[in-house]
Amino acid sequence: MPRLEPVTPQQPPVPGTRPGGPAPAALTIDALGKKCPIPIIMLAERIREVAIGEIVEVLADDPAAESDLPAWCRLKSQEHVLTRQLPDGRWSFLVRRCY
Repeated sequence: MPRLEPVTPQQPPVPGTRPGGPAPAALTIDALGKKCPIPIIMLAERIREVAIGEIVEVLADDPAAESDLPAWCRLKSQEHVLTRQLPDGRWSFLVRRCY
């Protein structure tokens, strides 16, 4: 199960920048200010822009995305790599394209 990891001031707020962390995102989708299901729709429309095995980052601030995005990944057989709450209350979701 993907882990939920709060970001502390010692950790960089950009996913994939710390040693041993996930790979950097090949694509970042800015869904800030959008209510669910819009972040999911944006991800579904754009995930094919990256190669299989690459990471897509979705930035969202709607609390519903915390459960909706991982559920979409399970439904669509994509890998939910990590959910990270950023210091300003936003969320960063990392999704690996599996097919």
